[in-house]
Amino acid sequence: MIGLRSSRNLKYCLSGSVSLVTFLVYLKSLQNGFVGWDDGPYVTANPFIRSFNMDFFRWAFLDFHSYNWHPLTWISHAADYAVWGLNPFGHHLTNLLLHAANTLLVMLLATRILETAKINTASNKAANFLNEGSILLAGAVTSLLFGLHPLHVESVAWVAERKDLLCALFFLLGIMSYLKYANDRENETPPGIFVQRFFDKRYLIALGYFLLALLSKPMAVSLPFVLLIIDWHPLERIKSLATFRTAVVEKLPFVGLSLLSSIVTVLAQRSGKAILEEIPLSTRALVAARSLIAYLWKMAWPLDLLPFYPYPRDASLESLEYVGAAALVIGITAACIVVARRRKIWLSAWSYYVGTLVPVLGIVQVGGQSMADRYTYLPSLGPFLILGILVAWWFAMVDTFAKGRRIPKIATTGIILLLFASMSALTVREIGIWNSGIDLWTHVIKKEPDRVLFAYYSRGHALSQAGRYQEAIEDYSKVIALNYKEYSQTYVDRGLTYMNVGQVGFALADFRKACALGDGFGCRAAQSIERMLPR
Repeated sequence: MIGLRSSRNLKYCLSGSVSLVTFLVYLKSLQNGFVGWDDGPYVTANPFIRSFNMDFFRWAFLDFHSYNWHPLTWISHAADYAVWGLNPFGHHLTNLLLHAANTLLVMLLATRILETAKINTASNKAANFLNEGSILLAGAVTSLLFGLHPLHVESVAWVAERKDLLCALFFLLGIMSYLKYANDRENETPPGIFVQRFFDKRYLIALGYFLLALLSKPMAVSLPFVLLIIDWHPLERIKSLATFRTAVVEKLPFVGLSLLSSIVTVLAQRSGKAILEEIPLSTRALVAARSLIAYLWKMAWPLDLLPFYPYPRDASLESLEYVGAAALVIGITAACIVVARRRKIWLSAWSYYVGTLVPVLGIVQVGGQSMADRYTYLPSLGPFLILGILVAWWFAMVDTFAKGRRIPKIATTGIILLLFASMSALTVREIGIWNSGIDLWTHVIKKEPDRVLFAYYSRGHALSQAGRYQEAIEDYSKVIALNYKEYSQTYVDRGLTYMNVGQVGFALADFRKACALGDGFGCRAAQSIERMLPR
């Protein structure tokens, strides 16, 4: 009993340490401001979050503000505003605390999964190296990758992505609660009437966490599929068609919530015409396949991250890049299936990775991006867990063949620490990109000077707010020169900027052009200036 308690205490201490390291690495984010991109409609220019009353809660649950439905996210932003107002420090602090908490949960969940796999596959020699120390090491590596990887900076350093962090918090808690429910139920004798499962307190807690995750961000709709994966491995509850059918029936309340959330999300996106239906399904499928591989590459080599990845122009069956990516996805899937008899963890992790990404792969295309770093926040757990297991396996091999010599162990430990230090440095650098709207869009323009048109517009708006009017005019002019018909608002904003520097003639010309493009404000502004001019 003492040994078990000591092991549990060690796991909690290690989890807390990893969480603390993550918090310290992200401290720089507390110096960041709002970046403007969605921070406006979510926080700084959102009048609805400025009071806690029935009108606010009615709005949070019944309105499709910014073409989204995530009432719990709105409640969290309103709580921040009540405490901090528009001081960005407090809003970033909440994000950071949520990420640190998620990192701790990842450590606990990873070790729980590996402990369960160890127990349920005791006869599998491939898992023999997973002793208590190896499980803790694998869990620590998994959680460090989750906490420190630069790919997750977007979800943490961008205030408007609070929804990612909240969703992940309840998603992880839901999985942990389900593992407790499933493990305890399998150990119960007799198992009881099947219907009683739906009224089991542990089951209802897992379902409640799932509901909170959906209220934070609809990307959580994949949880029923994830629970089925867990039933197959590591729980080993699915061993035949009959047990599969039982597991599916058991998930029906989860599936019902997923369907309801999906319907509400589609309605919200359609309200803002955010769903792009003109892109052929074949093109969307190819882009989705490429994204699956691209995300894996960015996990391995996070040196070319972008806040916005424009939708490709050359995705077709004639492109080797996209066809090759599709072939690679099929090949990885086939390989995982082949080795599943002896090592189920590979297929389980790959299925989790693909399944959690499906809602954001663009099969239903929303917006003009092909992919986004923030989409990997939860899906990355699959690949990170595999890497954690591989590191634990490597240390076990070194321990076996080193025969008591310390140098190989010290060298291996040094390499791992160096890699994490390098990753932390990249993360700190990436946090700086999200310091302000000017920094953010300057980075995007540097990487994609001709393909992300609204980056110039967004930077122009940020420059104008900072009082750097001439630079703002240059960015607005760039937008107009590239594609003026799609950006009548740019004429209005450039006109307002011209007014700020006293160039009334140029402002009038811009307002007239905006009016000609159907902008009502441009018409009114032009008429107002014309009345003031001498006749």
